[in-house]
Amino acid sequence: MNVEESTRAPKRPTWFFILWAVFSLFLLAGIVYLAWSLLNPYSFHGVVMQSPQKARDFTLTGHNGQPVSLKDYSGKIILIYFGYTTCPDVCPTTLADLHTARESLGQLGDQVQVFMVTVDPERDTQAVLADYMSHFDSSFIGLTGSPEQIAEVATYYGIYYERAEGNSTLGYLMDHTATVMAIDQDGYLRLVFPFGTAAQDIADDLNYLLER
Repeated sequence: MNVEESTRAPKRPTWFFILWAVFSLFLLAGIVYLAWSLLNPYSFHGVVMQSPQKARDFTLTGHNGQPVSLKDYSGKIILIYFGYTTCPDVCPTTLADLHTARESLGQLGDQVQVFMVTVDPERDTQAVLADYMSHFDSSFIGLTGSPEQIAEVATYYGIYYERAEGNSTLGYLMDHTATVMAIDQDGYLRLVFPFGTAAQDIADDLNYLLER
């Protein structure tokens, strides 16, 4: 064997080049995805709070009779809705959409907690709330309190509500703001979903927040 043959680099096996090609493809795909993400940032369906603020904590009474505070669910996304059990259309539609959105997240749905704060504490007793929430999702929690407590929380979160007399067979109705507020895992009010936001759009926004 001459010197040239003895110093020549050994020939690499075929599988080495196959692995290198696969690695290169994955690397290229990663670069393309990163570039696409930077050039096409996620666009939320809900209304984005331009200067997110820490959500103010509060304590109300859950439909099981136990006190409930936002801090009890830190680390989860919290969705807050103000409504009432004899609402003929908007409230049940919203809660049904929130259930669908949460279910579509699969296991990630366990990291989402939905609260409905009643704006009609006169009729929405704990028993009434417990029965009502069970029709939508067993994880949903209905919250009540004194009129003064509810008014304080609603005012802070910019929620309007007022009793409206009428001829409804349900008795009086409650005019109220029908938005859903989303508080992220760090306790910041991040999004507001207007009434009518599609369940899948809500789910997409929640999924983005959960996987960021």
